[in-house]
Amino acid sequence: MSEHDEAVDTDRQDSNSDTPTRIAIACQGGGSHTAFTAGVLRTLLDEWGDDYELVGISGTSGGAFNALGTWYGLVTGDAERARTILDGLWTDLAADGVQDRWMNSLVTALSRMESAGFPLPSISPYQVLGPEVGKQRIREVLERYIDFDAIPGLCDRQVPELVVGTVDINAGVFETFINDEVTADAILASAAVPNLFEAVEIHGHLHWDGLFSQNPPVRDLMWLPPDRKPEELWIVQINSQEFEGEPETLDVIADRRNELSGNISLNQELGFIERLNGWVEDGTLPADKFQQTSIHRIQMGKRFHCSTKVDRDPAFLDELRTLGDQRAREFLESRADT
Repeated sequence: MSEHDEAVDTDRQDSNSDTPTRIAIACQGGGSHTAFTAGVLRTLLDEWGDDYELVGISGTSGGAFNALGTWYGLVTGDAERARTILDGLWTDLAADGVQDRWMNSLVTALSRMESAGFPLPSISPYQVLGPEVGKQRIREVLERYIDFDAIPGLCDRQVPELVVGTVDINAGVFETFINDEVTADAILASAAVPNLFEAVEIHGHLHWDGLFSQNPPVRDLMWLPPDRKPEELWIVQINSQEFEGEPETLDVIADRRNELSGNISLNQELGFIERLNGWVEDGTLPADKFQQTSIHRIQMGKRFHCSTKVDRDPAFLDELRTLGDQRAREFLESRADT
């Protein structure tokens, strides 16, 4: 945390000690690694009590699954329902049965070989049936827990903002789907990795994985009305921010390249917020209309090979969720000490 963020936090604690802190949570994408985010969110929902009020949540790719599950559970029930949905989503997305587990092991092994430089044939997802079968399975799992037809009606009342990130490949622009715009197709588009899945058509345009755009969406969370604007933004960050030494082997180079590509848009968006904070602090923007937002990251803090982003082994997903639980508890403890 920067000195500026610490000052913002101190001022907030002095003036709003009896009211919950308004927070927004942004969930970075990263395939199977986003099971970590499910563990983080489960624990936050269970442990934060009345100290925090969720005013917005966003996500990209697998992070969008978590954002949607959390949002839907909260607005149709409570924290316990949200935790149940998160558990159900990741249990059902895990590799199940002999054939599915065999295919998962094969895909993970091929991904590891490719990152190590082995020459492997490349096949377009439009040339084989498997990817669309996988996409249909994801849709069925989502619809098992989420009534997408009910979402517009749920947005009629004051509920947290829900934001899902994609990229419009026809217009060549980032596109977010907000609140009642979030459909099963929007979630699938956010997770449509180009070399794995066909693009998803929405409103006459084709969409790919949001990892190419806002990973995760942040700016949309900042446009809430003044009384709902987040005082704190919590980033659940899948990709490591820092790296010690120099990547030299092909697989390590692939890992670091993957991490950097996933963090570029995030750091750009956070830089925008930090600039706004500075303008509020120096009086360029009026403090009665603009709210400073301090930024905090909940990071995985452990590296896994980039090939495991496609690994749906149940034991691996459980390991990630357990790690998420641990990091969330550490984060809340650190917040309590400030």
